[in-house]
Amino acid sequence: MNELLKANILKWFGKGKRYDGRGLDEFRAVVIEQGVTKNAEGSARVKVGDTEVIAGVKLSVEKPYPDTPKDGNLLVNVELLPLSSPDFEAGPPGEEAIEVARVVDRGLRESKAIDIRKLCVQEGEKVWAVSIDICTINAAGNLLDASALAAVAALKNARFPEYDGKTVDYKSMTDKKLPIARFPVSVTVTKIGDSIFVDPTVEEEKVVDSRLTVAITDGGRICAMQKGGNSPLSIDEIGRMIDLAVAKAAELSKQL
Repeated sequence: MNELLKANILKWFGKGKRYDGRGLDEFRAVVIEQGVTKNAEGSARVKVGDTEVIAGVKLSVEKPYPDTPKDGNLLVNVELLPLSSPDFEAGPPGEEAIEVARVVDRGLRESKAIDIRKLCVQEGEKVWAVSIDICTINAAGNLLDASALAAVAALKNARFPEYDGKTVDYKSMTDKKLPIARFPVSVTVTKIGDSIFVDPTVEEEKVVDSRLTVAITDGGRICAMQKGGNSPLSIDEIGRMIDLAVAKAAELSKQL
């Protein structure tokens, strides 16, 4: 069945088009909304075509990690809700959820999106911990890019709650924002046969040969990459995939 699907997709690709009429280098419509819930210090909803995810940021005061006593903590969690796709099941995070969380986390860390040194309250004792929770509302392809966008948008929207040195008052929010230094954007370039393209649909993801997710800062600097799929990539293919990712990241950055 997948071989037939792949043959049909490649037939369309040969015409420079896809099932939904897009070109190979086109994203579906991207919509970013901030402040979508009052139950988090920062939040955002991102829609990429029919794919929809929500990200929430929780801020708390915790003990720093022993090897980074001056740095704040960062944690990314992804939950693939069964209601968003028949392919997802309830229970502990599966392989796909873990991969999405790691890719989002790596893009934020390697880009140094947050100046985590400024999250220190008392060296070795107290720091602000930034927890990002991402949930799928509708999984219609390209969760990697949608989740990364939602995480950055939610961080941009976040505000610190009142803190008197002992207790965090979540009912009283300040105007103080997170110390964000840059806004990384992740773009996943996918390969089927000899064709490379962006923003895959669910059908296209079922027959992917390889993919490369590239995290790029708003200054155009590449800060992280993650390769997926079972097929190898040549140096030339990697170069073309990176070039396409950088071009698309510049477009997405304007919406942040």
